Amino acid sequence: MNTAQKAWKCTVCGYIHYGEEAPDICPVCGATRELFEEVINAAPSVSQEKKSGFWRCLNCEYIHEGDAPPESCPVCGSPADSFEVHAPEKSKIVISDSELQTIIIIGGGIAGISAAEAARKENKAAKIIIISKEKHFAYYRLNLTRYLAGEIDSSQLYLHDQKWYEDNDIDYRTDRELCSIDKTGKVISLRNGEKLSYDKLIMTMGSHPFIPPIAGANRDNVTALRTKDDADFIINQLQPSIPAVVIGGGLLGLEAAGALSARGIDVTVIEGFRWLLPRQLNEKAGKLLEKFVEKSGIKLISSGSVKEIAGDDRVRSVVLEDGRIIDAGLVIISTGVRSNSYIARLSGLEVNKGIVVNNYLQSSDKHIYAAGDISEHHGMSYGTWGPSMFQGTIAGMNAAGGRSEFAGIARSNLLKVLGYDLFSIGQIRGEDASFKSIEFTEHETYFSFFFHDNHMVGAILMGDSQLSSSVKNVIDQKIDCSPVLSGKKEMNSFKEWLKQF
Repeated sequence: MNTAQKAWKCTVCGYIHYGEEAPDICPVCGATRELFEEVINAAPSVSQEKKSGFWRCLNCEYIHEGDAPPESCPVCGSPADSFEVHAPEKSKIVISDSELQTIIIIGGGIAGISAAEAARKENKAAKIIIISKEKHFAYYRLNLTRYLAGEIDSSQLYLHDQKWYEDNDIDYRTDRELCSIDKTGKVISLRNGEKLSYDKLIMTMGSHPFIPPIAGANRDNVTALRTKDDADFIINQLQPSIPAVVIGGGLLGLEAAGALSARGIDVTVIEGFRWLLPRQLNEKAGKLLEKFVEKSGIKLISSGSVKEIAGDDRVRSVVLEDGRIIDAGLVIISTGVRSNSYIARLSGLEVNKGIVVNNYLQSSDKHIYAAGDISEHHGMSYGTWGPSMFQGTIAGMNAAGGRSEFAGIARSNLLKVLGYDLFSIGQIRGEDASFKSIEFTEHETYFSFFFHDNHMVGAILMGDSQLSSSVKNVIDQKIDCSPVLSGKKEMNSFKEWLKQF
């Protein structure tokens, strides 16, 4: 194996390519050559071939096949300019058909399905089994709020129908839950008594909603929104005369509130922080978003601390620490998630916040991989759709015999909150006086860019995210920004400068 080859990291999805030059297109996410940067001290991986004719939605990762992107994304509704050219990897069988192996994937989310797809492309002979706790086939989890709003029906949620799994010889077993893992015997046990042997195990069990210790959180009509069953429960409880409260002003909380409002429900959002989306936005941007949300008819309470969810057999109101009482016949708690890692801990795998994995997404047991919300790579648990898909793809390739690496990706968020475009990436707050920022506000758009040592280190785009790809390129490629940091800062000239990247 030639260890002298150069290594190139895709700054979008973390894939590592080996060769004298970066590839034309990333085989995992479709990023173009200029989005690769040279890295050192990496082991060779399997090269992939170029394929075109596909388009990827930057918002939800939906892949569209055709000569041009669709007018709008059928999954999340994003416009055509939210798509980029995508080149999925060519099918390459690394293990011969005579070398059979069993790959078991625990979890039917996007990481698990991506792992199954990649494993099947890498190895036509492997026996692939998906074990899912849910009763449904895998669906677009990030589209649950559109389903809740009535914008799409149940049939439009699913990633694939049953025939797709049959055609690809993937054994998808629903309504089954992992109970334990015998690493020595390479056997898993399910709660229904089944025992299954594996050669490679991929853990993609995701995460579960974090419910704070609020008095009354166990009352009827208090729920989270994490699964299709949760969404179905909420839909069945909705009545125009019954007000709702959403605890948590993060992305999911705001989208849930918007969905309820679209159905004519009087809804209030309670956010404990001083502004909305504190992880993605600075205070000015958060307050601007607050005004936009309130225009849509949603009531907002910032810096709100919940004392109790009050009622009798079911919820009747939410009581705040300052004494305010908000009527509520339905409460949705959206205060973050926690990794489903307890079985991994019981099995003796190395676990921190998630299952600790290396660049090949292997756990401390070389036969067990982890991807998505349940994994922790170099201290990072991403918890979003895109990284879960990328990690699942690479874990599936490697479990089936490949040798591809995930080297981490920049934290960025391309969001659409109640129809309002948002993009956030990198550092969005200065640590000291050495950090500089440029802000532009025009009508309902707000742009903020953050710099350190003449390099852009973060940005917030609100109301117009068309420059998101250029901003990401400037940050990832460490472009010298001194030409635009000196002299007068004008929005139009700054935009034109960005567009060249």
